[in-house]
Amino acid sequence: MQADEIEALFTRGDGSYLCARWGRPQAPVVFGVDDATLSVVKGAFEAVARLAGIEIAETDPELGANLMVFFFRDWAELPEVPNMDRLVPELGPLVARLEAAEANQYRFFRFDTEGGIKAAFVFLRMDAHLSAVPAETLALSQAVQTILLWSDRAFTETSPLAATQGGATLLKPEIAQVIRAAYDPVLPVAATDPAHVLRVAARIGATQ
Repeated sequence: MQADEIEALFTRGDGSYLCARWGRPQAPVVFGVDDATLSVVKGAFEAVARLAGIEIAETDPELGANLMVFFFRDWAELPEVPNMDRLVPELGPLVARLEAAEANQYRFFRFDTEGGIKAAFVFLRMDAHLSAVPAETLALSQAVQTILLWSDRAFTETSPLAATQGGATLLKPEIAQVIRAAYDPVLPVAATDPAHVLRVAARIGATQ
């Protein structure tokens, strides 16, 4: 990918640049699915974590679980989850906005003192559209979109995934390269200067 293409992945709607990665191992937990789907979801998150070079842990010493994925049928179910209002600020107004927009997914991040990701919450309202997506595809998409703090516009037009001729769904190679480069240990866990793009691009170029 060219530098301008990488920059677009982390330039938000207000024009600001922000790239952040996990600063600790992920400790995922999944709610609202059967055992078979649970295995698929956790497998996808583990695969993307391996790509980034971060560990999957049983628990996070500060939060217990720091990557929570919720599957449900209606946004009204969210406020009924115990202590959810403590995890997600202004939960009531958020649910109202999501209902009004007829949204079927939402991701919320929390950050450490260095700006790195320390927790992520993924909410998936299984409407007709998401219910028609294979579990493997849906899980991989969410894993990719939580491994880094991408722009709010990064994947609105194009998916980070691609289908093979055999029908399998895989992460696009160019997105995989960006993930690996962004997790290079010499790069900061968070960056707000667009010059960060040049360092990411240099690491991609070095691996080709």
